[in-house]
Amino acid sequence: MRSMNIGLLIAGVLGATGVAAGAFGAHALERLVTAERLAVWETAAYYHLIHAVVVLVLALQPREALWRLPIAGFALGIGFFSFSLYVLVLTGITTFAMVTPVGGLLLIVSWLSVALRARQRRD
Repeated sequence: MRSMNIGLLIAGVLGATGVAAGAFGAHALERLVTAERLAVWETAAYYHLIHAVVVLVLALQPREALWRLPIAGFALGIGFFSFSLYVLVLTGITTFAMVTPVGGLLLIVSWLSVALRARQRRD
């Protein structure tokens, strides 16, 4: 019996929540927040979806175990980066933006992890 591909599960959840966040921003937030806050939401949703696709691509790679750390990093990066911005826009509490750079750093480190692991990959 094959085990579940956790990377695909993460990619599916991130992709679905990214689309939902984008749709919510486009259809519900326009009347509720300033244009500046809407732009923040759009940035968060953009990074959310881009990195959900990256997780999907990595989850489909041979030697799945090689990509687990970058997948986890991207998922955490989205959590800290995008979700802190979503909360900021919805609540107006700027304290949440203090963790946004941590998410950005996790995304950068995850990209570097992909680059380093590419050297190890031999199909």
